[in-house]
Amino acid sequence: MVDKFRVIEGGGEKRDMAQTMLELGREARRASRELAIAPRQRKNTALVVAAGLLRTSVADILAANARDMEAARTAGASKANLDRLMLNEARVESMARGLEDIAALPDPVGRVSATFDRPNGLKIERVATPLGVIGVIYESRPNVTADAGALCLKAGNAAILRGGSDSFHTSAIIHACLVEGLRTAGLPDHAIIRVPTRDRAAVGEMLKGLDGNIDVIVPRGGKSLVARVQEEARVPVFAHLEGIVHIFVDAAADLEKAKTIVLNAKMRRTGVCGAAETLLVDQAVAKTHLAPLVTMLLEAGCDVRGDAQTQQVDSRVKEATEQDWRTEYLDAIISVKVVNGLQEAMDHIATYGSNHTDCIITENARAAEIFLAQVGSAIVMHNASTQFADGGEFGFGGEIGIATGRMHARGPVGLEQLCSFNYRVHGNGQTRPG
Repeated sequence: MVDKFRVIEGGGEKRDMAQTMLELGREARRASRELAIAPRQRKNTALVVAAGLLRTSVADILAANARDMEAARTAGASKANLDRLMLNEARVESMARGLEDIAALPDPVGRVSATFDRPNGLKIERVATPLGVIGVIYESRPNVTADAGALCLKAGNAAILRGGSDSFHTSAIIHACLVEGLRTAGLPDHAIIRVPTRDRAAVGEMLKGLDGNIDVIVPRGGKSLVARVQEEARVPVFAHLEGIVHIFVDAAADLEKAKTIVLNAKMRRTGVCGAAETLLVDQAVAKTHLAPLVTMLLEAGCDVRGDAQTQQVDSRVKEATEQDWRTEYLDAIISVKVVNGLQEAMDHIATYGSNHTDCIITENARAAEIFLAQVGSAIVMHNASTQFADGGEFGFGGEIGIATGRMHARGPVGLEQLCSFNYRVHGNGQTRPG
């Protein structure tokens, strides 16, 4: 497969990119038709075999990743990007387990979600069907190769994966494991296609839709990538532009619980989209809760940028600017503000948030109920770390991305969100009267 679509990038003969990508899209479309009726067991076999190959190929994967990491460091990649790019044995094992978890999930294809019996004898069923061909454009995270390929496959979709140049070598080996799994299961190689070029023109061709052969695009990466996809795509997009994630410490918050949650939400992994970026503290508990929370963050190595009241807590707190409230740091930095109650907290989130993930910490059930109902984010939480904003943690076996739009897919995009549906009408000769 790689040879068929190989583009020579260093001079010499170079195939026309548009034609190359169009052929790739046609192959994916043909594979999608076979996948739409593929038995559950064959899809599961492909995933389990691929998981085993990830484990036996760990040395090769890590060697390729070391090569990509060195190139990224030389290019001046940020700490957050390096963390996303880096693999170790534990992360490879997590990828393998993720494939097995997806294999163990119920097959979403063919699930009947509703039935209607009409007075004229017609029986109508609403049945889950694959979307078709899903294009995934991503940066840094080589694990997306495994997660996206596996989720698309299980949901009966063909996938066209265009990873970033920074993870080029790592993704190639991960993809090879997936393809071998497909072959073992008797499924088409082109069910999961990796775009075998670093040429950015390939992204532009995907955004055009490959002559109708891509049904939806999922971008995973930085703000500039996602903005470009949302602006240029001629097909539907599942995406989030930023993860400006808030935690609101309510008047009825338990301090020790708040400290545990805030520290994990901010510092567990600062470069993930579910990391907390802004902490809001109710004025009613500012005297008891603000200083302990700010001191804890500072001592954990987090840069704190706060409003005037927060700055009074510790001389190390820097002044927060208007831009701080709008910033996804993806680093050990957090903005902190004291607000006058639940309504002001929700107003702040509505003004500065990105509809990704927001959390309230409170022992007041009514306050939690209001927050969960009125904050319009794809994921809203009560008394839990925002780092749980992840498809694997939701029991989806993984995610292809997190969508913050209001149509179809919202939150972690897992198997269910990678399906559409059709209506199947069963009759016995009925005709519609004039």
